[in-house]
Amino acid sequence: MNKSWISAARPRTLPASASPVIAASAYAFYAGTFRWAPALLCLLFALLAQIASNLANDYFDYVKGSDTAQRVGPRRAVASGDISPRAMLVATFIVLGVACLVGLGLVFFAGWQLIPVGLVIALFALAYTAGPYPLAYHGLGDATVFLFFGLIAVNFTYYVQALHFDMMVLLISIAMGLLSINILLVNNYRDMEEDAAAHKHTTVVLFGRPFARWWYLVNGFVAVGLVLPSLLPLAPYYEALVPVVLYLFLHVKTWVEMGRRKGVALNPLLGGTARNLLLFTLLVSLVWICKRVWL
Repeated sequence: MNKSWISAARPRTLPASASPVIAASAYAFYAGTFRWAPALLCLLFALLAQIASNLANDYFDYVKGSDTAQRVGPRRAVASGDISPRAMLVATFIVLGVACLVGLGLVFFAGWQLIPVGLVIALFALAYTAGPYPLAYHGLGDATVFLFFGLIAVNFTYYVQALHFDMMVLLISIAMGLLSINILLVNNYRDMEEDAAAHKHTTVVLFGRPFARWWYLVNGFVAVGLVLPSLLPLAPYYEALVPVVLYLFLHVKTWVEMGRRKGVALNPLLGGTARNLLLFTLLVSLVWICKRVWL
């Protein structure tokens, strides 16, 4: 695979799909319901579905004119001429098809009722930027991210292992959704003028950069507050607070830089926000796992 295809998959954003699966699986381990096979299938499905969505975004944003060769964000393969539109569209459906095949494996563990969930995920992977009412172009990108990288990803990853839902898992899913929104906020914060010119009405275009920046900050603190009840009963306070303090330090640092930078200088903060999400996920997961081991 050449560098253009790797770049088109947008690997810096993939923690958004990996983190909710990791968090749900780690909490399942703490709850004594972890099963490695469905957990791995969920992880693979989530990564493939996001890659398919990223490829679709590359293609459809080019078709709709919101991505051009002059964009300030990371290079886009179709707009830059690195990959032909046809090849990108074919690759999108191939990756999405493989994701669906992987998802079918989960039926063995949790029943046929998962099929509608998988179909909805596949549909929305395309509907984000495709179709007659592309969600990202009508201010619904953040809600879509919250739903699919938070509520659905976390709750159903836990469900296929435990075969039931859990209120604490619901709180964790809301937290993961909010932190995933922050990745999108940085992207749209950077691209506000370009998106507005292409009639892509993101929440940043609709409400402005100051609103987006404060929303970014609040999301981090609310997410921590939602996860904290699952940490404090499990470990001494100082151990439970390590993930919180470290994450909030990085979160605030990234937020401050967000206000200082413009244009291409914001690009590293996209990866930095994804890094913050993944690091927080790994640290809180470690608390849950260690507590189970020490029980």
